[in-house]
Amino acid sequence: QELALKSLGNEGLFLFSSLDTNKDLYLSPEEFKPIAEKLTGVAPVSESEEEETPDPDGETLSIVAKFQPLVMETMTKSKDGFLGISHVALSGLRNWTAPAAPRSVLLARQFKAFLPPKNNLDLGDPWWIIPSELNIFTGYLSNNRFYPPPPKGKEVIIHKLLSMFHPRPFVKTRFAPQGAVACIQASSSFYYTIAFRIHAEFQLNEPPNFPFWFSPGQFTGYIVLSKDSSHIRDFRLFVPNNRSLNVDMEWLYGASESSNMEVDIGYLPQMELESTGPSVPTVIHDENGKVLDSRDPSGEPIQFVFEEITWQQEIPWQEAAHRLEVAMYPFKKVSYLPFTEAFERAQAEKKLVHSILLWAKLPVPGSGRTLRETVLESSPILTLLNESFISSWSLVKELEELQSNRENEFYSKLAKLHLEKYNFPVEMIICLPNGTVIHHINANYFLDITSMKPEDVESSIFSFSTNFEDPSTATYLQFLKEGLQRAKPYLQP
Repeated sequence: QELALKSLGNEGLFLFSSLDTNKDLYLSPEEFKPIAEKLTGVAPVSESEEEETPDPDGETLSIVAKFQPLVMETMTKSKDGFLGISHVALSGLRNWTAPAAPRSVLLARQFKAFLPPKNNLDLGDPWWIIPSELNIFTGYLSNNRFYPPPPKGKEVIIHKLLSMFHPRPFVKTRFAPQGAVACIQASSSFYYTIAFRIHAEFQLNEPPNFPFWFSPGQFTGYIVLSKDSSHIRDFRLFVPNNRSLNVDMEWLYGASESSNMEVDIGYLPQMELESTGPSVPTVIHDENGKVLDSRDPSGEPIQFVFEEITWQQEIPWQEAAHRLEVAMYPFKKVSYLPFTEAFERAQAEKKLVHSILLWAKLPVPGSGRTLRETVLESSPILTLLNESFISSWSLVKELEELQSNRENEFYSKLAKLHLEKYNFPVEMIICLPNGTVIHHINANYFLDITSMKPEDVESSIFSFSTNFEDPSTATYLQFLKEGLQRAKPYLQP
């Protein structure tokens, strides 16, 4: 390591380390491939693509990419004019103003990755197109990378699609939950509508700049395809834009994995792929097998007429999307309502509001993700939340906007009471239907005390139970129960 640093310098070693995926201080031909492709301008076909034998009679699907760049003013760093942030750090973001490939033509058969597994599945039953390989025990993947690994198997089509937006998509995110999940939304004799959700991210910078990660909250969409994948009727993939913030960004400030990292959030108005119409044959045959001209006598392309699909089974899009969300985030077996809707429901049902207030939708490694992947997924917590609370999951910026909106004084007051108790990065709050906060705890403090031995915890606010082996589950259960106890005088009929 010392010799490498002496020979390559800080920045050279940083680039070397980003390519040396197995950390053996030796670049194999496979590890050197991204640089070779960059120097030569030639990108070899991946092994998975080489295995594909294009069907000369197969159908092709035309897809267009629609992209509006991130609104820079929505980044929190914009409030002070990006003070202290070098122009170079944000260069990849600022320069990304259009899709890398506005239009692409793909083989219909390549979309077979979206078909369900062979075993019979009911509508809404999720399966993994790309399984997640990360969990709370495996940690997360390196930030110090510039070039995606070659896609394999079912990753290939998703990599092709995302490459229409930017040349460096990472099909597997650095943090859990990663991968792609799907379910059947509708079924007919010959067709499926498949709903899907993909967690992927992009690397916007290249050497000599340091990595800049661009992580949309999710990609979702649907595909209507025949059960043998020979024909595609419709396809759409997009980043939802219905919330005020939908992208996380993280960038390094130094030439090592332990270098300081800056984080921010922002709003992306549009990132979408859409088919221009159904897939069509590349070659047309008559009933005798003779190849026909694909244009009519006037020179216009032959127009195809497609039969109408009669769906025999169907579930609403919202239900399919929720099933996929729960597959990615098991803690969402509890319904987390929008902020104002949660209080309306709590008033109607005379329940407490269990609210989680966080700075970013996908917090950097630490309290937010740890809570999500451990405590909030545990069976005792899920049971108590479903029985006794109305839950909500909100961003600080959303509540700041709600507080400043004077058109509804009640909602403004609810937001104000929440923000008064908030501390970075995540605050768990229990409050009455009128917004009065009766209990709260910061996620970092919660994780600190649950990592200590019970006898070392000075505070008597939280006590440890012996009913559960996991101290974090026991402590969060105690937090919820104490909230219920404190609320009793207010909730008495």
